[in-house]
Amino acid sequence: MPSAPIAVVTGASSGIGAATARQLAASGYRVVLTARRKDRIEALAEEITAAGHQAMPYALDVTDRAAVDEFATAFRSVAVLVNNAGGALGADPVATADPADWRQMYETNVLGTLNLTQALLPALTASGDGTIVVVSSTAGHGTYEGGGGYVAAKHGSHVLAETLRLEIVGTPVRVIEIAPGMVKTEEFALTRFDGDAEKAAKVYAGVDAPLTASDVAETITWAVTRPSHVNIDLLVVRPRAQASNTKIHRRP
Repeated sequence: MPSAPIAVVTGASSGIGAATARQLAASGYRVVLTARRKDRIEALAEEITAAGHQAMPYALDVTDRAAVDEFATAFRSVAVLVNNAGGALGADPVATADPADWRQMYETNVLGTLNLTQALLPALTASGDGTIVVVSSTAGHGTYEGGGGYVAAKHGSHVLAETLRLEIVGTPVRVIEIAPGMVKTEEFALTRFDGDAEKAAKVYAGVDAPLTASDVAETITWAVTRPSHVNIDLLVVRPRAQASNTKIHRRP
């Protein structure tokens, strides 16, 4: 009996990453869970295994290139890489934003994606049917006030995906970009506002049914499981209440 194909998911300790790991595992992949928080991915691996699927945790900081290269030596063949690790920090205008926040967002969202993609591309190619997913954001496709640093980082991840697709066409590797709009997870807004629950809650105030992590995970899994010749270059997914980054319907 052939072994299950391997899917590597970064940022798998919570939110979209954890939900994607669950759904890819249920779809028959042997999921490798990576994130910095070892306890969280170990608990998720136990949950997935208890459900009768396959998962392995691996504590990893995607911005640590030496650690990423060491991680990649464990794999001769990888079917799927989901570059999900990222996040936003702060909502200050350009004039007063903290350069350290911008640097950290770029390191994680762009260079983290670059690190994993470069390190695992040989294994993805060797699989004969590889898929690279870049989880960007609608922020990478349209700016908004107070979002300069995050917009810049997510535009970087969008351009990375677009350029890589051009450069590796003709190889057995697809490049998919999933760009979610407003997603309500347990940590995204809290992290952005440095743990300020009141500010985090205002992001979603009055919005009927923002996207959930499972909504985005279903979108990723659907794109990954299309026939090999079908490439979902870019899929933008928003809640019905959101028409753009700056046009959101809120109840009074």
